[in-house]
Amino acid sequence: MITARAFRSGDLLVGFEISGHSGSAESGEDIICAAVSSCAYMTVNTLTDILHLDSSIRIDEGYMKFLIPTTANAAAQTVMKGLYIHLEQLGSQYPDNVKLENTEVKQC
Repeated sequence: MITARAFRSGDLLVGFEISGHSGSAESGEDIICAAVSSCAYMTVNTLTDILHLDSSIRIDEGYMKFLIPTTANAAAQTVMKGLYIHLEQLGSQYPDNVKLENTEVKQC
C-alpha cells in the first residue's frame, strides 16, 4: 500500500510524504507506483527548478518527504493542489493500493 500524506497549514498545502509500494505488480512493472512517483517528482521539480522555492526534501527507496514554506506564492499552491487532486484520484481508482491522508502541521 502506498500512503500519501498531505501536510496542511490551515488552508495551505505545505508538503507531502509518500511511502510504501502499491504491490500491484513486480518492481519496475508497477504502473501505480510509477504514476505516484511521476506526479511527486514533477511537483518537486516544478516547485524547486521552475518556481525556485526554498524547500526541504528527503528521498529514500519507497519514500519521499517534501516541504515548502507557508509563504510560498499562489503558483506553488496551484501545483500542490494539482498533486493532491492527482493522488486523490489515484486513491479512488486503486483503493487497495493508494491511501491519501491529511495532516495538519505548524507553519513552516
